[in-house]
Formats: sequence, structure tokens, C-alpha cells
Amino acid sequence: MIEIDISKELSGAIGKMELRVNLKIKEGDFIALSGESGSGKTTLLRIISGLEKAKGSIKVNNKIWQDKKFFLPVQKRGIGYLFQNYALFSNMTVLGNLLFVKKDIKFAKELLDITGLIELKDRYPSTLSGGQQQRVSLCRAFMNKPKLLLLDEPLSALDPKIREKLQNDILRLHKRFKTTTIMVSHDISEIYKLSNRIIELYQGKIIKDIDNKHDLVANETIEIKAKIIDILKDTNEIILSNGQRLFKIKNQNPNLKINQQVQIITKPIKILKEA
Repeated sequence: MIEIDISKELSGAIGKMELRVNLKIKEGDFIALSGESGSGKTTLLRIISGLEKAKGSIKVNNKIWQDKKFFLPVQKRGIGYLFQNYALFSNMTVLGNLLFVKKDIKFAKELLDITGLIELKDRYPSTLSGGQQQRVSLCRAFMNKPKLLLLDEPLSALDPKIREKLQNDILRLHKRFKTTTIMVSHDISEIYKLSNRIIELYQGKIIKDIDNKHDLVANETIEIKAKIIDILKDTNEIILSNGQRLFKIKNQNPNLKINQQVQIITKPIKILKEA
């Protein structure tokens, strides 16, 4: 159990505001932190990790990490932290980057095998793609077998296919090592896929705490009027436009034609506040 009761004055887009969070997180949870830019998500991660100080208390499994009299240094909190930037040592191989954290070759190779990187263990970061470098960073974050993993939008700069692969890796490692994970994300599909609880911050305060991600799915149906702008015969799909966005859906009517107006009826996902 992680018990967080902290406050800190921040300078946001609207001026000064107070980050005020009172939260309990169960062991093994995968928490998604959502909210507008400047709402305090990254600061909260940094406070939990010990990279920033705040008023209040943090207790993990009945062990005090901070209170009025005590502050546990970041290096003693046993946290895995994954940032947007890969932060790899350019003069070290893939394997070397992992062994820098802990000299455990067997475990390092196990992590590289799980994430499909074992064949790249002797390569240097500069020879890897962005997705491969981030997978190395993910493995490195697990080298100390952390009970708490903090993810600060680590996949936001990656293309969709690579992003999906890394989502699978994160979820696989989270379940394999029974890690408690807290992730900052603005991607609703990523939130739905990975987390079991969603916390939304607004101007430093928790405004939503959803412990059933299926509550993100709206009950009402909506209708979108759109025009067919292309028909992809090889994939049996059609491309539509409503003047603002493009949509690609399966073609279930062989009589449809380009420039024809159609209606799409769908149940949408409720959108959380975006950056």
C-alpha cells in the first residue's frame, strides 16, 4: 500500500497553484495519471520518487519515505523511473547500460530476452532506433526489481506501431514482477489498455478517480455525417471525412461510392482532458 498526502505550491499557466494530493494506491495497481499540461502530474511523480520535496507524508508498505521529520533519499527508495528521453550512456553497450545499475548478467539477459533485445546486447545506443532505445531504458528501470515503477509519458515520441509494442512490454513486465506502476499519459487508448485505475488532475487537485476503466466508455450513441473520399479494395476499407477528421472503417456495403454521404453511428470513448 502506498499512502500519499502531500502539498506543494507550483507556478502553472494560470499563475500560482497548490498541488494537493491525498491518495492510497494498492500494491500491484497500474495507475494512469491524466490531466492538462501544468496540472501537476510530473511534479507528483518527482515528489513520490524523491527528486522533489513537498510538505506532507509518503508511506510505502508502512515504511515512511517522508514526513515532517524524515526524508528518504531518492537512491534508497528502490524506484524504477522511465522518462520521455532515453537517458542511456552512449559509451556503454545495451548490456553495459543494464549492468551499470546492478551487476547481474543473468537477470539483465532475462530482461533483454523478454523485450526481444537479446540479439542487440552488444550494440551501442547510437545504433538503435528510438523504440529500441526506450526498451533498453525500460529494462534498465527493472534491473533493481523495483516494487514501484514511475512512467512519465515515455512513449509519447514514438510512432503508433512501436508504441503498441512497448505498451505490451510494459504490461508484461508489470505483471511478471508484480510491480506497482504509476504512468502519466494523455493517450486514452493507452490508458484503457494498461491501467486499472485512472486519476485525473486539474490545477493540482484530483477531480476524477476511476477504479473501473470501463466507466470511460460512454453509454450514449452518436451519429457522424461524413463523405467517402476513398475506397481501399485491397483491405476492404473506406476512408471518410466529416470536414474536420478522417476516419477509416471496414466497408460492409459493396455498393458504396466515392463522394457518397454516409452516417457513422458509434459509441465513443469519453475523452479525458488533453494537453
